Amino acid sequence: MKGKSLNPQSIHSPREKEFRVYSAATMDLIEPLKRLSTADRFAMKVVAAVLPFRVNRFVVDELIDWPKVPEDPIFQLTFPQKEMLEPEDFETMASLLKNQADDKTIKAAATRIHERLNLHPADQTTLNVPMLDGLPLPGMQHKYDQTVLFFPSQGQTCHSFCTYCFRWPQFVGNATLKFAAQEADHLLNYLRHNPQVTDLLVTGGDPMVMKTANLTRILEPLMAPEFAHIENIRIGTKALSFWPWRFLNGADADDLLRLLERLVRSGKHLAIMAHFSHGQELLPGPVQKAIKRLQDAGALIRSQAPILRHINDSPEVWAEMWQRQVRLGIIPYYMFIARDTGSRRYFEIPLVKALDIYQGAYKKVSGLARKARGPSMSCGPGKIEIQGVMDIHREKVLLLRFLQARNAAWTDRPFFARYDTEASWLDDLRPALGEQRFFFEEEYEAMRIQAEAV
Repeated sequence: MKGKSLNPQSIHSPREKEFRVYSAATMDLIEPLKRLSTADRFAMKVVAAVLPFRVNRFVVDELIDWPKVPEDPIFQLTFPQKEMLEPEDFETMASLLKNQADDKTIKAAATRIHERLNLHPADQTTLNVPMLDGLPLPGMQHKYDQTVLFFPSQGQTCHSFCTYCFRWPQFVGNATLKFAAQEADHLLNYLRHNPQVTDLLVTGGDPMVMKTANLTRILEPLMAPEFAHIENIRIGTKALSFWPWRFLNGADADDLLRLLERLVRSGKHLAIMAHFSHGQELLPGPVQKAIKRLQDAGALIRSQAPILRHINDSPEVWAEMWQRQVRLGIIPYYMFIARDTGSRRYFEIPLVKALDIYQGAYKKVSGLARKARGPSMSCGPGKIEIQGVMDIHREKVLLLRFLQARNAAWTDRPFFARYDTEASWLDDLRPALGEQRFFFEEEYEAMRIQAEAV
């Protein structure tokens, strides 16, 4: 059974436009999974008891090439795999499920595992939360001077969950772990008091799970003259591939497109920050129609994704994906390094290998597809790009630079780390050329100490 998505001209019946989602509790209802062994299906349930699992019928029917499972990249992207947990954690949870432990015991065991998985990487809960009148603003982050992130409470889920997602704590049912704003008033007030902010990123979860009326309450006020300093509205979403019918089907889809058109007519630059992890996601007819409809509304679509073992860890995959995106009018934007959280152990790739893949893909495409920056780590001090490998004074080093930084003065400043074939994150790197510390470390540590004291 080959997913119909691999034929861009596939025709969908009205029934196929109905949203149906599967969770860990209903995984057995996914018909193609029955071709897998009992042991493999049980392993999925074990992992899904710890890490969030959610997939919808469009992904199952249209994106996954089932004869290629388990190697199929979209299957790896959406279905839990045994190696996503440490062996001892897997065995602990497997034992509980085999012995039919009660829900409370299973949840407690899962929580203990969660606490070892770096719940909030890159100082999200300490350094990123903005303050207004001496009070923290929940559901918002402000890491870089020009850009504010907003997490509307109605958008804190997704049409399907990605297995690598660094925001997995949003989806495990623990309200204390969520970034979520109950209303837009705090956001608007904060933006009034911060005229240096030019960009608003509405994120989640996925804002495109929201009803258009809820999105309107966030976006429409920004069209007023008092928010002229907010020049760019970004919306982060995976809906283009995971549920393109959001943009195609029914009155609410039409209302959404009219809202976006009004936003553009008001003078805002509208950027859809689309997550595409593999070129296979771009093939279905509904995906391509949804892309075109957003573009017709005046949106510019930029694509970004992490580089992931088992999914897209080859130059050929990235080159093909970037080329398809350019043909569809999408601008490649970022290749990220998977953040150090959740199931990262399953997906992580050494930085030097990620650089080889990026450079290999870069050489295979034309200039129009050479817009993606990376490989880039979104870590505590900022967005750090791995630029290359050099020999300086007979020492082999990695050349890095800040694309964005907590201190704007660090931005675009190069620095060097010892060449390390095993390092997969900033914390694994050590300064090169006789330096004892990276140039930003002392100031960054001072920021962290000050934030903890507040």
